[in-house]
Amino acid sequence: MALENKLGIDNSADLAREEERISKKKAVALFETGLLDQLEAGKFSSLKAIHKYLFEDVYDFAGEIRKVNLAKGNFRFAPLMYLETALENIDKMPQSTFEEIVEKYVEMNIAHPFREGNGRSTRIWLDLILKNELHKVVDWSQVDKEDYLLAMERSPVRDIEIKHILRPALTNDINSREVYMKGIDHSYYYEGYTTFKAEEL
Repeated sequence: MALENKLGIDNSADLAREEERISKKKAVALFETGLLDQLEAGKFSSLKAIHKYLFEDVYDFAGEIRKVNLAKGNFRFAPLMYLETALENIDKMPQSTFEEIVEKYVEMNIAHPFREGNGRSTRIWLDLILKNELHKVVDWSQVDKEDYLLAMERSPVRDIEIKHILRPALTNDINSREVYMKGIDHSYYYEGYTTFKAEEL
């Protein structure tokens, strides 16, 4: 069964394809219009704005905090009863060093505030913090998918792995459309979407 959506699609594979196509177009526009650079780095309000912009043409819940408990494999994301408090605490976390920024990213992944599209939105949010604080972004094409996914799975207990994986992939090419596009493509690749290349849209 497909998630309820604005497109009237009831097949999950068809929905995934359309969601990818539409949200990738929106992700490109987010960068090219300069809207992304107007958001306050590291705040949940900015992540909400990113999520809403990417998915508002597909889901009614775009930009809205989830109303269900979520789990992936054996891992349970932040329970609903603690979610808003967790997001307030994440807003207050420091973000002046690479270590602090990745720790904040890990905590936002544990919070998993949205019903769908958390990984894609949060990776854009991470790069916005890195860009503002360190004048760097992640070149996601340099990050191995399996290593990344395993490190993120283990990050709630031990975040040294994800730091070790992301640090060598940092680039100071922060205004590059090409680096951003690679990030968009890889963001979907990590979540099992591989149909469209961002530059083809």
